[in-house]
Amino acid sequence: MDSTSIALICCLWIFIEGAIAADQVFRAQPDNVTAIQGHTATLRCEVEHATGVVQWVKDGLLLGPDRNIPGFPRYSMTGDPLKGEHNLRIERCQLYDDAAYHCQVGRSEVSSGIISITALLNVQLPPQMPKFSEHVAGSTVTWVSGMEYPVSCSTQDAKPAATLTITKSGVEVSAVSSTSPSSTERLESTEITATVIPQSSDNWKLLACSAMNPALTASLTVSFNMNVLFPPDTPVIEGYTGPTVKSGAILNLVCVSRSGNPLATLQWSKVLFQKSEEVISTRWDSDAHTQSSRSLLTATVQPEDNMAVVSCEAINHVTPQALRTSITLSVLFSPTDVTILGSSSGKENASLSFSCYTAPSNPPVQIRWWLGPRELPETVVSIIDGAFGGKVTMSNITLEALKAQDGMALTCEAFNEAIPSTTSKSLTLSVQHPPQKLWIDAPSPDKTFRAGATVKLICFCSGGNPKPQLTWTKDNKPVREATVVSAGKIASKEITVVTAPNDNQAAYRCDVSYDGKQVLKAVTKLHVQFPPIDVKITSNAKEFKRGSTITLTCVTGSSNPGATISWMKGGQQLKAQDLGMKSSLFGGKSTSSRLTFTAVSTDHGKRIACEAYSSVLREGVNTFYKLNILFSPEFPDEQPKVVQAVEHGAALIPVHVRANPPVTSYTWSRGGRKVTGEGAYRHHLHEEGNLEIWNVSRADAGEYNVTCENKEGNSSTLVQLDVLYAPAIRSLSDPTEVDLGGRAEIVCTADANPTTDAMFRWRWLGDDERDLSALEKPVSGPTGRLIIPKANRTHAGRYECLVDNGIPPPSKADARLVVRFKPEIQKGAHLSKVAVSGDGKNTAGLVCKAEGIPNVAFNWAKNGVSLDFKNPRYSEKTLHEMWVHTSTLVIVNVSAVHDYALFTCTAANALGVDSFTIQLVSTSRPDPPFGLKVLSFTHYSVTLGWSAGFDGGEKQQFRVRYRWADAHSFMYVDVFPPEATVFTITGLRGNTTYNFSVNAVNVLGDGDYADKGAVISITTQDDRQIVFLTPKPPAPAPEAPSSFPMLIIVAVCAGAAALLMSNAGLICFLVKKHRRKGQKGNDGNERRGRGSPGGNLLVY
Repeated sequence: MDSTSIALICCLWIFIEGAIAADQVFRAQPDNVTAIQGHTATLRCEVEHATGVVQWVKDGLLLGPDRNIPGFPRYSMTGDPLKGEHNLRIERCQLYDDAAYHCQVGRSEVSSGIISITALLNVQLPPQMPKFSEHVAGSTVTWVSGMEYPVSCSTQDAKPAATLTITKSGVEVSAVSSTSPSSTERLESTEITATVIPQSSDNWKLLACSAMNPALTASLTVSFNMNVLFPPDTPVIEGYTGPTVKSGAILNLVCVSRSGNPLATLQWSKVLFQKSEEVISTRWDSDAHTQSSRSLLTATVQPEDNMAVVSCEAINHVTPQALRTSITLSVLFSPTDVTILGSSSGKENASLSFSCYTAPSNPPVQIRWWLGPRELPETVVSIIDGAFGGKVTMSNITLEALKAQDGMALTCEAFNEAIPSTTSKSLTLSVQHPPQKLWIDAPSPDKTFRAGATVKLICFCSGGNPKPQLTWTKDNKPVREATVVSAGKIASKEITVVTAPNDNQAAYRCDVSYDGKQVLKAVTKLHVQFPPIDVKITSNAKEFKRGSTITLTCVTGSSNPGATISWMKGGQQLKAQDLGMKSSLFGGKSTSSRLTFTAVSTDHGKRIACEAYSSVLREGVNTFYKLNILFSPEFPDEQPKVVQAVEHGAALIPVHVRANPPVTSYTWSRGGRKVTGEGAYRHHLHEEGNLEIWNVSRADAGEYNVTCENKEGNSSTLVQLDVLYAPAIRSLSDPTEVDLGGRAEIVCTADANPTTDAMFRWRWLGDDERDLSALEKPVSGPTGRLIIPKANRTHAGRYECLVDNGIPPPSKADARLVVRFKPEIQKGAHLSKVAVSGDGKNTAGLVCKAEGIPNVAFNWAKNGVSLDFKNPRYSEKTLHEMWVHTSTLVIVNVSAVHDYALFTCTAANALGVDSFTIQLVSTSRPDPPFGLKVLSFTHYSVTLGWSAGFDGGEKQQFRVRYRWADAHSFMYVDVFPPEATVFTITGLRGNTTYNFSVNAVNVLGDGDYADKGAVISITTQDDRQIVFLTPKPPAPAPEAPSSFPMLIIVAVCAGAAALLMSNAGLICFLVKKHRRKGQKGNDGNERRGRGSPGGNLLVY
């Protein structure tokens, strides 16, 4: 080291020693700090040449030298201590932090301790949300305009004390404020009180209280809505232009009252002339948008409204008295009517006086008189006061009654020039004078009328006042039903005559009376043609015995012209004796006729009609005579010969008998014995002779005799009773046996009445539904048959015979059809072998199952030699279940040397023999399946089917092997379920040719591939030609396709290949172990591939 370096080192050492020896001093001391609650405060402390321990003191409490200040998680010392920075940082300041702080440095070996000046940390707290004492913030307070209301507002816990202000509608209100200590130390509360006088302009505005102190950036404000009640404006009536209005006009007056809270309630009132006030409308509408109330008054002006005062009043809750606006109506109206006083009737040349006055009108009207179309000279008019403030006008006039004035109108007319309208009243003058002429309007005397025709006769009279009295008489007797008609100076009286026989040549006279005396008359007559008034039949006796002679006489009443008589019986005309005509009433003729015949029983009760006919009028009148013929009982054709009844019901055997007088007794008998009377509790005789039998049985069937008797004699008849009863099956061939292919006939015989061809019905009782309509079902009387021409095994089973002849209940029974056939043993490759270990410890069971009827007998042979069941190692059990028969050959202690052989099972019955050979072998790999074929295929799947071979004595499962042209190895899929013989391979590619084969696997190894290793090739459909049909979903495939897209499959396979390559050693070990188990396959690496829903997929 040179001298220069040594000198520099020495200088540096001296400098450091000097610095260490310097006293420690404050470079920066803390100042007073103000912080808002929740904010961060920093107190500065920077020390030069610090050699002692630096720490802070709070209100005399040492906080410690640790810069994290334990126990005070919000406190810490910040800055670079190497630079002497020891600032105190207080986070989230609280009221608790409001204190005096100073920084001190402890003494050291080279310097004494130092203490900084004391600094105050002033923590400011914002006030709480202010509150109103009298009201709730956010509410609505109702006040009355102009009244004084005290309002107090306060806020709590502020530092420093908050300043409160009260504003009304945005304008500050003068108030008195005071502060006081809060319940928490160092905090203060503030209260402000003001007197508020609300005005209408303050309605629905805010009264607010705001609090502010330095800890706030914005004031805290609470408020409530002022609902200021104030009176409305004086209402205004719109729609009346004045000064007058005509009666009948429609006034549409609108009363409007603006402003007010609440809006005004309006009503209309009216004071009529010299009457008290009445309210006429209390309906109004309020519009909050325009702040007004409106009421529409629609009225039709009447005369009584003249000088009426119409007022509209407005009022609300704070209105001291109703605000009113009024208008006075001046109504122009004409008189409602005109009245004429005085008699309008008088004798010719007499004087007639009249007085006319009007109803009230405004203004008064003028009056003028009219006689017909001529105005009469002016008269004196007077005017007086009337109702409704109107005027009444009066006028008088005198006239001389002249004949020419009769019927003329005298009119008083009132008119008003101010109103273009007139009112008038008229009366008709009546000048009395006698009538002048009388005549009758009637048909000519030579005209004839048919009885019943309507004829009008009118009597006319001209002149006369008052109208003359017209009177009609018929043969001097008054005719009261008449119609009086007056037309001008012509009076008429009309009668309507509905012609009757008594109108023929009757005198109809019209009389005219005036002033109580008959002054004129006129007469007319009618010529009426009428049929006989009546017809009467008389007889020579009231009743007739059968075979006696009956004489009837028919006499007609008067007719014009005379009538002819005819006799009728049962629609046939009878011959009678004509007794001629003679004069009768109303100028007519009476005709007579006599009828004689012999009485027979069939005529009893019949009517003999007599008709009197007028050929001129083409009208007849008839009557009848009812014959009363006495005869003994007779049975008519409607008497039934056979009566049917249902067994156990009631039988009613009716009797239809004719007799006069009526039958007095009915006697019923059967086989000569009387069936009614005492002790016959089931046989009842009705009043009309009918026989009722209760609880009818088959024994009641047979002939019944009934004898009927009256005063004229007795008669008898026979009735057959046929008893119907429900069917009952008497015989049914059960069972019915038939050889296979033979003719089967099931016979069902029933006892029933009635028997019908349709009463037999046949039904198959098997589990499946069968239609027997094609089979022959002949019926012969009570026997029905079901014929099966060529019976096969499917026809075997139970058949129901149901018999229903319409009498409930139907009867039914069933029979079994047995189809006999030779034995048929169940055979198959999987049944041709039985495998069991031949170590002498196991038991083998060889099952031979055969079907056949009748029962099948079994025989067993070993290698062609019948088994000797005396050997205890061999036993046989046979089970018969209907047509299925099972024989089980049990071999105990199976020996490979002695028992591995061919066992032949022979089944025999009377119809034939069948045999089947079962080979007993050792357990082994399964035999290959056979019959591999493609069942269906799509663009991504192929469905295969096959038949299972022998399983080798162990549970077997199947595996499918397949590949395509560019595949590097075979793909294998385990079939699921394992024993299934139909399986779908999915996840294939479209339009690709695949080769498929299948084999069986058990625990002893893999079997050969099906059909001697045959391979089936199939090309899948082109997936670009797939058509998806939305209306109908496709039928589900036997196995669901994989849901993995091809892209994901490729990625998974690639990842799996990489994983398998990295574990090659383990894979080789697994392959060798699999080969030791007998696995046959291609050499190569093994990797797991994508699984399908049907099982596992392996790649070799």
